[in-house]
Amino acid sequence: MNHLAHLFLAPDSSEARVGSVLGDFCRGVRVQALPEEVQWGVQHHLSVDSYTDRHPQVLASRRLFSARRRRFAGVALDILYDHYLLRYWPEFSGRDPDAFIRQVYRELQEHEHLMPDPMIRVTRRITLDDWFGHYRDLDNIGYALDRVAGRIRFPNRFDGIIEEIRQNDQTLEAHFLCFFRDLQRDLGASQPPAPI
Repeated sequence: MNHLAHLFLAPDSSEARVGSVLGDFCRGVRVQALPEEVQWGVQHHLSVDSYTDRHPQVLASRRLFSARRRRFAGVALDILYDHYLLRYWPEFSGRDPDAFIRQVYRELQEHEHLMPDPMIRVTRRITLDDWFGHYRDLDNIGYALDRVAGRIRFPNRFDGIIEEIRQNDQTLEAHFLCFFRDLQRDLGASQPPAPI
């Protein structure tokens, strides 16, 4: 699951939302030393990732990619799911998506003191370049995926994966809708998990 979806699903507090992104940056971080709501967000992030990785609709989506690109399918789906979330936002939330995005950008900027340096660098790019706003356009998803593929340290042929996404868009979208309904139902933010 990518950043926007984690923020969307996170417990409803600014610190928990920051923790929901911190879940991708906690290597070397003493999470137990952070405020309890940040810890809650990190734990929620890990629960969402675990649920996502074993969900049948996600596994079926990964199998749609060619052998050449299947190793990169999980990353591609993470970013694509932010696009589908925006595409179907009214089905999952009564809140205005632009207002939510503005709110989380503000929260990320205001809580940099809770973040390790790598997370600060990424969240500044997210907010300054309006990544989430750009995720509405499938072309921008392709651009983002090509940039990620270009940063991979081993030789790969993952670039151009957007063409496979376009070919399978309806099926991938249907898998996402089933999966995300289950995820929102099963891993809502209603109760804090056990402390980390």
